[in-house]
Amino acid sequence: MCGIFGTINYEYPIENSMIFNGLLHRGPDEQGHYSLYNVNLYHTRLAIQDLSVTGQQPMEHNGLVIVFNGEIYNHMELREKYGLKASSNSDTLTILMMFELMGMDMLEEFDGMFAFALYDTLNFRMYLARDRAGKKPLYVYNKAKTFVFSSELNVLYKKCRPEIDYSSLADYLYVGHHYRKATPYLFVNELENGHYLKIDTLTGLCDDVCWFKIEDYYKAERYPDYTDAVTQLDGILKTAVKRRIDSSDLDVGSFLSGGIDSGLVTAMAAEQTSKLKTFTVKVPGSFDESALAEKVAKKYGTDHTVVEIDFSDLTNDIEKIISNHGEPNSDNSAIPSYYVAREAKKHITVVLNGDGADELFGGYRRYVPFKHVDFFNPSQFTRISSRILTSLLPVANQKQSNYTYIYRLLKFGGYSDLVKIYCSASSDLFVGFEDVFLEKPKMKVISSDLARINDYSISPLKKLLLMDFDSMLFSRLLTKMDIATMAHSLEGRSPFLAKEVLEFAPGLPDNFKIKKLQTKDILRTLGKKYLPAELIEQPKRGFEIPLKKWVDHELKEIINTYLMAPDNLYSKIIKKDFIMDLIARKIKISDERRAKILFCVFSLEVWHKNL
Repeated sequence: MCGIFGTINYEYPIENSMIFNGLLHRGPDEQGHYSLYNVNLYHTRLAIQDLSVTGQQPMEHNGLVIVFNGEIYNHMELREKYGLKASSNSDTLTILMMFELMGMDMLEEFDGMFAFALYDTLNFRMYLARDRAGKKPLYVYNKAKTFVFSSELNVLYKKCRPEIDYSSLADYLYVGHHYRKATPYLFVNELENGHYLKIDTLTGLCDDVCWFKIEDYYKAERYPDYTDAVTQLDGILKTAVKRRIDSSDLDVGSFLSGGIDSGLVTAMAAEQTSKLKTFTVKVPGSFDESALAEKVAKKYGTDHTVVEIDFSDLTNDIEKIISNHGEPNSDNSAIPSYYVAREAKKHITVVLNGDGADELFGGYRRYVPFKHVDFFNPSQFTRISSRILTSLLPVANQKQSNYTYIYRLLKFGGYSDLVKIYCSASSDLFVGFEDVFLEKPKMKVISSDLARINDYSISPLKKLLLMDFDSMLFSRLLTKMDIATMAHSLEGRSPFLAKEVLEFAPGLPDNFKIKKLQTKDILRTLGKKYLPAELIEQPKRGFEIPLKKWVDHELKEIINTYLMAPDNLYSKIIKKDFIMDLIARKIKISDERRAKILFCVFSLEVWHKNL
């Protein structure tokens, strides 16, 4: 795990220390720089594989130069498969040898998480690439023939000072995150997952190539026997876990909640390594899963640590936690993620997690209705009756209650616009309050994607899972975890995002994932082989964050200071009176949704004030 930065045709001087200091938390072990013609490459290294000097970067090999962030877990298998020989076991070197052999077609062979810049000095080509899910970030500033790219937006902004894109910020407020390529800046895009850029370093011409599309696997439905599918999944997941343990010269730990996803990963990891270190979060005032997690830890004899988070430093840390992202971030689970990563780093440098399981296997409760009703194409009766009922019913305030679930179901059942349907079913921020925007969010890309996906001959559940993979997982959840872990030089590895899992899970029939009202059925079945019985039927909870309490108590003063400031940014995008009325509780809205909107806007202000 590392940090990378580079420039092409960038005419202004760069102080190496500025780049290295900005990315030091991503790579504290070594820093390196390469320069040739009009190209500069920078690298900060967190040494995990091939700890010797042969793993240093930028790495050169036969006219190829690379800076690489991530891990290729099956790289030694690929060396054997293609007869590649070298004295170093570096996966970075494997990438260069594979490129010599087959060019960028090599990406289809990789099981890994990666963002890299590969410079072919003989043909004057630069290749910027990302993995299938987008685990490792890469942002690209491109104006005319100039390119600047970075693992983090904060470093890129300090160097390029791009202008703010107010239209993009309006979309952020509505969706809750920057969707796909979008960033808060003009001329800056995030390189999308499963894509690479091919840049001619002489002319500045650039091609954006999509090399992996998970939607292809959703459209190719498989009809395996259920028992056979469970067996296949067992083998695929075991291989994914084993690779992620073997591809480290340091000890590998595991995050362990009381849920199925992390429980399966931990159980399989414990079979591969002795005295696995596991970590569970315990938060006062929320549902305590530590007892369930401890049952798994005892069953597999792990070296278990319960991380107790009391958020006593929250008011002092909140601006830093938000600013680390380099862009507005409305996901309040970034807060506990930050603290968990900080505590885990005291014990370990590499940690496994269950990221991606919910989006691939149907883990959220909101997936259940889409299994049974096509909310993307609701009938007129469904829309009208849903609107009438939501106007008559009391506002839902209890986050995990059945009433809240039904209330939200009725709410997004009342819309005909695809963006409103999707945003209501996911982030649920400004849907229904479109009139508060001074400039209506354009939502061009997400609207186009939703329309395209809705035309596919796949089920409503698959449409929602596909959208969540490309939107919530890529643009929000993986970004959150990368920033939280790398802020503490901790590497997170996600077996559920392995190459074989991404090719297997999308094609499974819906009833393998949602059975009646039960979520991720196939994972629950597999879990019976590995986990205590009482853990199997537990509902999906995640971090139960007391956001309502924070907004009204611990964070009230700092939120009000930002939102009531005379020079605030949000009042250029939405009506300030709406936010003031929201603070004063004059808007008919649930307490949870009120807190989410205020935190979303607060995040925007913190990002802007700390540029």
